[in-house]
Amino acid sequence: MSFENIDDRIFRQLKLSVSKDLFGAKTYQEPRTSANCDRFIPCRAGNNWETSFATLPDTNKNSQTGKKTRETGENTRDSSVYNILLRNELFGENTEDVKSQCDERQVLTPVKSRNLFRYGTPSKMEKTPTNKFQSSPYSMSPLSVSSQRLLRSPHKATRKISRIPFKVLDAPELQDDFYLNLVDWSVQNVLSVGLGSCVYLWSACTSQVTRLCDLSADGNVVTSVAWSERGHLVAVGTHHGYVTVWDVSVNKQVNKLQGHSARVGALAWNGDVLSSGSRDRLILQRDTRTPPTVTERRLVGHRQEVCGLKWSPDNQYLASGGNDNRLYVWNMQSLSPVQTYTDHLAAVKAIAWSPHHHGLLASGGGTADRCIRFWNTLTGQPMQSVDTGSQVCNLAWSKHSSELVSTHGYSQNQILVWKYPSLTQVAKLTGHSYRVLYLALSPDGEAIVTGAGDETLRFWNVFSKARSQKETRSVLSLYTGIR
Repeated sequence: MSFENIDDRIFRQLKLSVSKDLFGAKTYQEPRTSANCDRFIPCRAGNNWETSFATLPDTNKNSQTGKKTRETGENTRDSSVYNILLRNELFGENTEDVKSQCDERQVLTPVKSRNLFRYGTPSKMEKTPTNKFQSSPYSMSPLSVSSQRLLRSPHKATRKISRIPFKVLDAPELQDDFYLNLVDWSVQNVLSVGLGSCVYLWSACTSQVTRLCDLSADGNVVTSVAWSERGHLVAVGTHHGYVTVWDVSVNKQVNKLQGHSARVGALAWNGDVLSSGSRDRLILQRDTRTPPTVTERRLVGHRQEVCGLKWSPDNQYLASGGNDNRLYVWNMQSLSPVQTYTDHLAAVKAIAWSPHHHGLLASGGGTADRCIRFWNTLTGQPMQSVDTGSQVCNLAWSKHSSELVSTHGYSQNQILVWKYPSLTQVAKLTGHSYRVLYLALSPDGEAIVTGAGDETLRFWNVFSKARSQKETRSVLSLYTGIR
């Protein structure tokens, strides 16, 4: 027997014993002739390589990682830059900046399918890079010029919001009542807080605490506080229905405004004019410079307690929210509301006018509603809406960017920071064990203070002081063109 026939017999036996390889495909092909048996080539044509190597994309995994990536813009940009860098070096693309490809909501996909290894001469269209993108002969970098410019391109650092408060103050007897407004922050950096029958002032500059007034002798309780625009006067609403105005420089009461028959839970200043909302369903507007006997403007519209009042930035419109689930917009000329919004399904306490988009009003509903809704008060039309999943207690816009913060009650007791108009969550802050019923913004626009029935005041750094470069100008604003 020749050596050739022995080899042929042995190899045939091996072929019969090994019929399939690791991937489930035929390993060997039948040789055409028994004489040519020097080598055998595996046949991989019928294999599903993605299934074999488990390289099919996992949609659940991608969605989970996508959520984590959206929380940190820095990771998103790094992965985008790395993908573009690979394309530049492997596929000959000449991308020099990330631009919109770094958007957190976009998925980077190849422009066209290309093979990493080619057998043949590339066409003229594929013969790049040109001299514009070729590396310098003196460059010691292994990367192309496009990749080097990509890595050198500056990018904005991602803003990080601390999840813990930078200061916590005790606030004994801070009431756990959704319809009250017991915390306000003045332009002179002084915080006023209504605790039981007293109003206390806390200076953010010196951390000094002073007691402004005590209503215990009258058997009264503080139900609302509000600073004037210049920060020298503070108005105090009471359970008995009257409002006192105090000059904080001398700790003296300068005015006492009567007219409500029930507690005053909402106050709002417009210059020297003070608006007050009460459980008696009335909104009274009075000039604090005139004697108390002067007739006030009475705004009648709400059918239940008024719990939210806010003047627009131009001081032309007053927004009011009530326990009747209604949101009204009033002007200075009429005694009836000029606009009525009835989309909320619960009490409307949270109200905030945007300082960046003229005529944009945000409002939040109570436990049965849980939504933040946006309104175009120039046209009277509803805009966007987002379900927060819990009772909306307060809203405040950032002074420097199109962001807003909301505080919540049942059942999350959390603080959320939102981007507008995408309405994506920037941060979620927790720490209060009761409903976060009170909110005030610092005069510099960087920090907020929140109060809850757990009898604590917590200070958070949530907003950036630098104005955003990508802030969109409102086409509704009449002043952006001349500023």
